[in-house]
Amino acid sequence: MEEDLKQLSVQSLETLLRSLGFEGAVSVELQDNVLCLQISSSDAKFLIGEDGDRLDDLQYLVNRMVQNKIPEAPRVKVDCDHYRQRREKKLIDKALSMAEKVKATGKPLKLYPLNAYLRRLVHNALKDVDGVTTESEEGNARYKKITIRPE
Repeated sequence: MEEDLKQLSVQSLETLLRSLGFEGAVSVELQDNVLCLQISSSDAKFLIGEDGDRLDDLQYLVNRMVQNKIPEAPRVKVDCDHYRQRREKKLIDKALSMAEKVKATGKPLKLYPLNAYLRRLVHNALKDVDGVTTESEEGNARYKKITIRPE
């Protein structure tokens, strides 16, 4: 099953890239027990898009294609030139820095609006930081701000 998932995922992404007129090599990595398809391409800026929006679209399409053939397949992640990895590290570093400011000033701070996946990363990164708590805004919006508060 795992080999089938890898092969089908890579094949699906390569088909999408060719259909869209992009050149690129796709490799498979395992990141935190998640299958990640890593694209290396001279067209990286076009594949990534603004704030990774095109990567999100490619990832959505690849997952739909894979789950069409293997309904119980776990979701796969699509990245290009390690963009997502760099962005996630930068976000976590920013959140940790903001947590230190909150502890120093005693005043809450808000992060910019994030999708559910990125909010989960921030909550997990700050859950073991003494002296602060985190909470997401209420509501049904797709992108929400996280408030970092003193405990």
